Amino acid sequence: MEQKTVTYEVQQNVATISLNRPAVKNAINSDMHRELYSAFVQANEDSDVRVIVLTGSGDAFSSGADLKSVATEKLGDIDYGDYLKETYNKLLLYMDTIQKPTVAYINGIAVGAGLSLALACDFRIAEYDAKMGISFLKIGLVPDAGASYYLPRLVGVGKALEMSLGEPISAEEAYRIGLVHKIGQPEEFVQQLLTLPTTAYGLMKNVMASSYEHTLAEVLQMEEEAQTTAGKTKEHTMAVQRFLTK
Repeated sequence: MEQKTVTYEVQQNVATISLNRPAVKNAINSDMHRELYSAFVQANEDSDVRVIVLTGSGDAFSSGADLKSVATEKLGDIDYGDYLKETYNKLLLYMDTIQKPTVAYINGIAVGAGLSLALACDFRIAEYDAKMGISFLKIGLVPDAGASYYLPRLVGVGKALEMSLGEPISAEEAYRIGLVHKIGQPEEFVQQLLTLPTTAYGLMKNVMASSYEHTLAEVLQMEEEAQTTAGKTKEHTMAVQRFLTK
């Protein structure tokens, strides 16, 4: 797959997708949208890939949408809703179907839609000097690219509203409020994810994600169905055998 604004690499069952426009802090333009989507599809469909890591090139994760890529002379005529439908929303809906663990390694600034992409991953690990923010209101727009969905679920509605005022937060604050899972390098955490049974992980992810929109009785039934499927996998049989031989 030819890459320009996104790089793609697989090593030891880990696919690393890197936003690759370091000169503009990995601002997201139309080309990057297309290449990001292709990279996630490739990682998802590669049976050798067990974990997917999303990160940024250089010293930034992503500064968000590339406003300079928008035809500013026609600014008042732009329908941002149509743009979202063809770009971010298409990507986010696909990412939501991925059954493998996805990790955002926030190696620097992550703001606006850049942070939104990190929120869409299962896990987030941030460098100590990373800064994160939701800055849409500062340009007269509302949070998008899934931020309105993921952020309140991660930190609560009140904190999500506070973050949406636009002031960036540190990695330490992000960890304190549950926005990131770890501060530092991602390698040790990724190695832990590689040991997980992929079928059971995917089933668990689906049930937990669906729990917000279902009753307890419905979730219990979903657990029954997921457990029936997981119990018939080779991964389960081998794990039980290892346990019994200890």
